[in-house]
Amino acid sequence: MKYFIPLEPNNKYHIFNHAVGSEKLFRNDENYMYFLKKFSEYINPIASTFCYSLIPNHFHFLIEIKEKDIVYNHYKQIEISKDKVTYKNENELIYPDFIMQQFSNFFNSYTKSYNKRFNRKGALFIDYMRRVLISDEEYLRNLVLYIHQNPIHHNCSLYLDKWKYSSYNSFFSEKPSKIERSEVISWFGDFENFIHLHAIKNINFIHPNL
Repeated sequence: MKYFIPLEPNNKYHIFNHAVGSEKLFRNDENYMYFLKKFSEYINPIASTFCYSLIPNHFHFLIEIKEKDIVYNHYKQIEISKDKVTYKNENELIYPDFIMQQFSNFFNSYTKSYNKRFNRKGALFIDYMRRVLISDEEYLRNLVLYIHQNPIHHNCSLYLDKWKYSSYNSFFSEKPSKIERSEVISWFGDFENFIHLHAIKNINFIHPNL
């Protein structure tokens, strides 16, 4: 199934996941910030991030898995930090498995903290993180628009710039960012077109079933 394809180096993916049942992934500002902190800790070393949007019961990211040597070096650092004398060489490492393990560790770390904070038990995310391989440029641009417009689509906000938990406002800032802003803008030609297309609602895009 397209939603469960392996994550391979040098490929771009739309990744998204949902809370179990009627649960919320984020109940307050602290939750959103902690989730992004954990994402930075576990995923930034192995993937570049182009945009994201966090909604109370689900999230969306557009990422690109980094090159094999970068992913491998991160794997090696992790193994060394565990005081492991031996570890797989570059040819032995199954990259999709390691990459998915990083996501699993990320979700588990967030869930553990969330459960402790709200005195709950059990899973917080549905079983499998969905991912879609992106290879079409038009789909790529529309996906950026869809992710940024997602808070409006789900009635979380009336305006893109009023929702704090997406990468949209980062594109208007000169502060350092882990979002690959220049590359994203290049997909739209220039910043003016980026803004113009974000202002157009009901874009022609097939939304994931969330």
